Amino acid sequence: MHYDADKLINICLCGSPLLARYDIAAAKLTLTQAALSGRSRSMWRYSELLPVRDNAYRATLNEGWTPLTLMPRLGQFLGVPELWLKDEGFNPGGTFKARGASCAVSRAWELGAQTLGISTNGNAGEALAAYAARAGLDAVVAMPVDAQDMAKRITAAAGARVIQVRGLISDGARIIQQGAKDHGWFEVNTFREPYRLEGKKTMLFEIAEQSAWEVPDALVFPVGGGVALYATYKALRELQALGWIGPKLPRLIAVQAAGCAPFVKAFEAGEKATDFCLGAQTDANGLRVPKSFGDFLVLEAIYESLGAAIAVTDAEIRQGISDCMRLEGVLLCPESAALVPAVAQLAARGMLRPGERVVMMATGNGLKYPHWLKDVMDDAQEPLP
Repeated sequence: MHYDADKLINICLCGSPLLARYDIAAAKLTLTQAALSGRSRSMWRYSELLPVRDNAYRATLNEGWTPLTLMPRLGQFLGVPELWLKDEGFNPGGTFKARGASCAVSRAWELGAQTLGISTNGNAGEALAAYAARAGLDAVVAMPVDAQDMAKRITAAAGARVIQVRGLISDGARIIQQGAKDHGWFEVNTFREPYRLEGKKTMLFEIAEQSAWEVPDALVFPVGGGVALYATYKALRELQALGWIGPKLPRLIAVQAAGCAPFVKAFEAGEKATDFCLGAQTDANGLRVPKSFGDFLVLEAIYESLGAAIAVTDAEIRQGISDCMRLEGVLLCPESAALVPAVAQLAARGMLRPGERVVMMATGNGLKYPHWLKDVMDDAQEPLP
């Protein structure tokens, strides 16, 4: 089904997510590789393939154009010498959620939304609150009671109303959906509006541009709701339509916590959708998503790219934080640190090979997780002499 892109809308009448489509032929007239050289180094350099029509409605804090860095010592340690890190911790707020929030808030603002609502484990709420403040809009953010206090405080400091939920992100989502019905909030929960995904797809545009329009052999993602993974798949298809990359797709690999791994379970069973993960539990809060509204899209991207899904334990995540910091001096957030043991497992199984170029998608800055650092320090420190 097709819908008017200039109307504020959440999901299809059929109950599925909506995806933005672009006139690629028209985009080609101004979006050229040569033209990019003179543009600002933010995600908005790809404006022809982003949804905001009037630049006056861009709610931006210069998100995007984050570094793509070779990790030679970590790569050698894990058995993948050509290992790279796309470090989204350099974004405003220290997280890749800035991209999605900037795009979603900008388009909602342009289309007349007044109050935005989201359910989150932390970072997405912080980002929504910040960009809503930038646009002069109101925000309502539902968070589990055991979400980080820092996330709650930052969200509230940006002027958002914070609702603490006794339950999971899925329970908070129902509160936001009810608020949309009762109070006219515009819902920006995962996959329940079209434009957070559009901001996140720019990560792949940047990786391609930073690599002279050569895509890697594999991209490894920490996955909660899976928006970034599917957004990457969509971006790859758009670059193919532009003629900027060839037909080969990188393998898209989802990494989840063992205590909440619905995509891993579905992938291993060859299913097209996930089951709700009962008793979802992991200390990496961003990975604690028991079921994604767009799960079938994420699985489609994994299957179509000949990718995979793999789970790691919280203990392995803690070790991943330590290994990356010790070998490369880079402090990963726990969700991103899950990629370190996952890459080691994938290499050991022959699913990542030494000659391949592999990019780990680091979604946030580890400085936002001081309690994880305490755990690492407690494990590493020696007694006084």
